[in-house]
Amino acid sequence: MEARIREPMTSPRLREPATRTIVDRSGVGPDLSGLRVALVHDWLTGMRGGEKCLEVLCRAFPNATLYTLIHRKGALSPAIESMRIRTSPLQHIPGVFRHYRHLLPIMPMAARSWHPCDVDLVVSLSHCVAKAVVPPPGVPHVCYCFTPMRYAWAARETYLEGWSNRPIRKAAARMLLSRLRRWDRRTSGRVTHFVAISETVRERIARCYRRESRVIQPPVDADFYTPDPDARPRDEAYLVVSALVPYKRVDQAVAACSATGRRLIVIGEGPERARLEAIAGPTVRFLGWQPDDVIRSHYRACRALLFPGEEDFGIVPIEAMACGAPVIALGRGGVAETVDHSVGRTYAEPTTESLIATLDAWERDGLPCDPSMARRRAEGLALPIFRQRLLGLLAEVVPTPGPHSVPPAPHIDLT
Repeated sequence: MEARIREPMTSPRLREPATRTIVDRSGVGPDLSGLRVALVHDWLTGMRGGEKCLEVLCRAFPNATLYTLIHRKGALSPAIESMRIRTSPLQHIPGVFRHYRHLLPIMPMAARSWHPCDVDLVVSLSHCVAKAVVPPPGVPHVCYCFTPMRYAWAARETYLEGWSNRPIRKAAARMLLSRLRRWDRRTSGRVTHFVAISETVRERIARCYRRESRVIQPPVDADFYTPDPDARPRDEAYLVVSALVPYKRVDQAVAACSATGRRLIVIGEGPERARLEAIAGPTVRFLGWQPDDVIRSHYRACRALLFPGEEDFGIVPIEAMACGAPVIALGRGGVAETVDHSVGRTYAEPTTESLIATLDAWERDGLPCDPSMARRRAEGLALPIFRQRLLGLLAEVVPTPGPHSVPPAPHIDLT
């Protein structure tokens, strides 16, 4: 999920500090203000897509206690910063905000410090350990799951490849990830209701946890991301908006445009930037961190957004479509649920050659895209709709009388 808050240059984040806060003026959704709620989020270090979802819950439950591993004060929106925030012992480690991702092995232990009590509902937003919070007996625990723990499941082999030249450490890392996988599956039993951000994640939850889930896709700020009011023609430059980290595959977009002489603008920052600049040709420009209004201007002007990574959902293509931009994306993961040939193109293989072939074919066909369809698709994920869906689900969960037992596993063969 893409970042909104600038962090130190050692961290692969995206964009300048956010001064704009999404404001939901609709009042849509049930009134749950009387509920005693505990919120749980893995870590609070910047305003990425996950924090935009959390912000909705903070506005709905301003008196809730918010539990997290670490909190970088001042890096979140006012709605989140104003919450009663409880951190774990990791908060006190020197330099933790630069190195917290390396603390994965001890995060499960740190999560034991969370002790919500005297509440009617626990809501966790999790891609790592937040779902492991232990709710009080009989209290429902709804997990809004961005993905099962990434390094224990989907990115396990990718992570281990980084240790290929250190076999002893690779063997130790494999043992650690196996233990984390068992822990992750075991603690899924602490959740009474799973909510997935996409069908892709719903299938992962079924495969990894053997649990059913409902899909509620994350929101886009459709009031901010809008088509060009002056309806100016689009220019010839393609656009990438991404953290510059390996799994985003920005190198494929850079290589494709460099090899074919296509103009490309890259917005984002991260540890891959130096390598990407080294392989880039003269038609590729790197703009680094940019605020939201600059990114919106590029969405409105680009020939198309290029999205070569495989994401759990992919909010950047939705922002681009809200501005009427075509999207050329790898047809895997959550993006395949929102992008098709009516709003751009998808391609099957995660290679530079496949991206080049798709660009060639799309341009030969006359750059087909229905900007009105793209806009309507984004509006279907607008903030008021997300709020209504999520709070509506919570309203269904809370009134249930009696103990909240874990729903059964799906009746499919997952072996």
